[in-house]
Amino acid sequence: MRAMRWGFAVGVLATVVAGGASPAAAQATRTWVSGVGDDANPCSRTAPCKTWAGAISKTAAGGEINAIDPGGFGAVTITKSIVIDGSPFLAGVLVAGTNGINVNAASTDRVVLRGLDINGVGLGLNGIRFTGGGSLHVENCTIANFTTLGIDVTTNGNVFVKDTILRGNAGGGIQIAPTTGTSRATIDGTRIEENAFGVHVKGNALAIVRNSDASGNAGAGFWAETSPAELSVDGSMAANNQTGIRASDSALVRVTDVTVSGNTTDGLLADTGGQIVPFVDNLIAGNPTPAGSPVCEIDAGTTSVPCPDVSQQPVCQAPIVKGMIGPCKHCRTRAGVATCNSCAVRIE
Repeated sequence: MRAMRWGFAVGVLATVVAGGASPAAAQATRTWVSGVGDDANPCSRTAPCKTWAGAISKTAAGGEINAIDPGGFGAVTITKSIVIDGSPFLAGVLVAGTNGINVNAASTDRVVLRGLDINGVGLGLNGIRFTGGGSLHVENCTIANFTTLGIDVTTNGNVFVKDTILRGNAGGGIQIAPTTGTSRATIDGTRIEENAFGVHVKGNALAIVRNSDASGNAGAGFWAETSPAELSVDGSMAANNQTGIRASDSALVRVTDVTVSGNTTDGLLADTGGQIVPFVDNLIAGNPTPAGSPVCEIDAGTTSVPCPDVSQQPVCQAPIVKGMIGPCKHCRTRAGVATCNSCAVRIE
């Protein structure tokens, strides 16, 4: 009888231990995907999964999913801290009719997306949609051909985009427009080309763009809209867009060491109360002067002077400085207000 009781106790203990261990066994800290994998596999190095979605369910929070070889690994929804790393291979996310990657995690979670080729083939909605999470890091990715946005941020998490290309997205490249709270974004070494617009921050959004290029976009290259939005652009280029840099609806844009050239309608456009504050070493060249705009003649050392035709209420679009004689010598103007007072931008 005593032997029977001992055997029963050992059996119960084994069952409890096995039951407690199974979730841990299913959640590895590092998993793998392969173009020839199978989502029925445990996603190990020797038995990889086929898709990001298959692997994420077997990866612990804070873990990492890596690609073994090139492949198309499908769309995925992320609800926890995770690193998805496709480098150095062509790790594709090819979608139609849906978002490429949805991020809706907790406010303490960090999501890193690295080395991914996310393609909407003209039918996908958004490349990356960030609706919840502590931070989103997009590194060395290509996001192209979506019908809405390349990167759509609607949450108050922090956003970091580095060494990434956004191309051919019909609704726009990167949009930071949180519905609650304040979102802060840092964009570095990124090319935003042939989208509806390049970078757009709206409302409670603060963004810094460095060493980046917004070119060939149908609207503005860099655009801040609706106060208290602020956008700082440093060491970057806005070329061959409709508008190079725009501030509207009382938003603020700061520019330093920026080239704005070849834009078809405006180089710098501050409308509906928007403000563009230029600092040093900017080159604003080859953009059209608005039709009928008078010219303010500003002497060296003078920062503000009434324009010659006050009845037209012109405002300084961009100063013309040939040689460094004082803060401003001539100022190109457009309709708006009656003084020229933005003379820190150097143009041809």
